[in-house]
Amino acid sequence: MLDFQKGSGLVGDAIRHSMMSVEVERKFVCNANSLKTLEEIGVCAGQDQFQDRYFDTPQFDLTLRDVWLRQRKGRWELKCPAATLRGAQETRGERAEAAGLCTRYKEMTDAADIHRKLREVLKDVGEKDKLATSECCHQKLTDPRGLGNAEMKCALEEGWATDMNLLCFAEFTTVRRTFIWEEDGVHIDLDEADFGYRVGEIEVLIPEGGDVQAALDKIERTAKKLGVTGDQVVDGKMSVYLQRNYPAHYARLLSQHIL
Repeated sequence: MLDFQKGSGLVGDAIRHSMMSVEVERKFVCNANSLKTLEEIGVCAGQDQFQDRYFDTPQFDLTLRDVWLRQRKGRWELKCPAATLRGAQETRGERAEAAGLCTRYKEMTDAADIHRKLREVLKDVGEKDKLATSECCHQKLTDPRGLGNAEMKCALEEGWATDMNLLCFAEFTTVRRTFIWEEDGVHIDLDEADFGYRVGEIEVLIPEGGDVQAALDKIERTAKKLGVTGDQVVDGKMSVYLQRNYPAHYARLLSQHIL
């Protein structure tokens, strides 16, 4: 989950992300050996720092459908599960295990596409019947689904976000080092969030409808060269943030196999 458009100032958002692309990604724990290999083989594209603010309805109608809306550097971005893509045929054995360690999400940065997707997701929710009361910079929210999150840090956004009753429930800052790998199209990010969590990401971006299996193969070859092993999915920043700050909601996401 929830780490979508990358924030490297030197690589450039326009180069790495079209208005709608698919991110194929594997997260990993970066140890001393993998860092040494990365610094020897990869080309460091620079370091960046950025703040992410994640939004949802008071009842978490978006994230409980695996839809993740955020602001980064003043831009709206949305991430949702990618449809079955070319090359994503069923595999078995080691190839299937490697694919299971990766995520595949469609990323949207165009405002019209984001609005359209949000309206589609929320059309049956009935937001008019859900209440939220404001107290300064915090919202005390009703909790009809028993998520256990009586308070959410949030700020009402002007315009369409307010109309959709979207509130900021998570906010954190990340310091990121970005490397360009020797294999075409592979980027590696080393992230450190301000709540004390570090994680690496091997990423390949493909156009919507592109060959996801080719992307998976690139990620697997890169992981092997970095010495990344293990058959367990590594948590992303948002998973750890929710586990620490919203454990009830985190449990719901786990039970619905979203995280």
